[in-house]
Amino acid sequence: MTVVNLSFAACGFLGIYHLGAAGAFFRHGQKLLTCLKSCAGSSAGALVAAVILTAPDKVKHCEEFTYNFAEDVRQQRFGAITPGYNVLTKLREGIEEMLPVDAHSQASGRLYVSMTHFRSGKNHIVSQFNSREELIQALLASSFVPVYAGLQPVEFRGQKWIDGGFTDSLPIMPSGRTITVSPFSGPQDVSPLHKGYAFKTQLKLANMNIMFSMENIKRLNQALFPPSTNGMKSLCQEGFDDAMRFLKTESWMS
Repeated sequence: MTVVNLSFAACGFLGIYHLGAAGAFFRHGQKLLTCLKSCAGSSAGALVAAVILTAPDKVKHCEEFTYNFAEDVRQQRFGAITPGYNVLTKLREGIEEMLPVDAHSQASGRLYVSMTHFRSGKNHIVSQFNSREELIQALLASSFVPVYAGLQPVEFRGQKWIDGGFTDSLPIMPSGRTITVSPFSGPQDVSPLHKGYAFKTQLKLANMNIMFSMENIKRLNQALFPPSTNGMKSLCQEGFDDAMRFLKTESWMS
């Protein structure tokens, strides 16, 4: 049997694209999921990977939370950096809603979370979790963007960490095939078809190559400053459609 892994890119609020792709995998990719060994991710990608492995029945619920979270951020005067607004508190509430009590047991050895050590700037991949709270802390650490999410890095196992997207935004597993998912146009397995003008070069963002295009520049902005709810729903549908195209192309449809 072919061994496959899924890896989801760091992308902030564009994680809604990942949820659309997850919906396609669960609806039409059972042939692929039967061969699934592990899921990896950074930041929003790690959150979606955790939901896929531990709470697959919560994908739709996770979509609704993301729409509401994005709307809440849009209503703030200065978005997420509005004084008094705490992104991590809102994110923790969502994670606690999604993950079952035994999430850490289900995730250990199967979920690979990318994070960046605050002082050394080195990447670290965590795959073992001693408790549900430790898993939650790992996901929060992987998602912490300094200033945007606060001034104090997240503490995990006695050390301080920031967003994994700074050092490895799309982890590749050492064994088996890693199927990569990214909301940015580029060479990843599941990614948007290119639209509009593109420069001849590619950007490399912490181990992830993306096309240097106006469309991707727009998406990078949307990762931190989410579009309208209709825009978010369009991104979710795009993730679904791109994943469906991949399943058909690779003969993974079931």
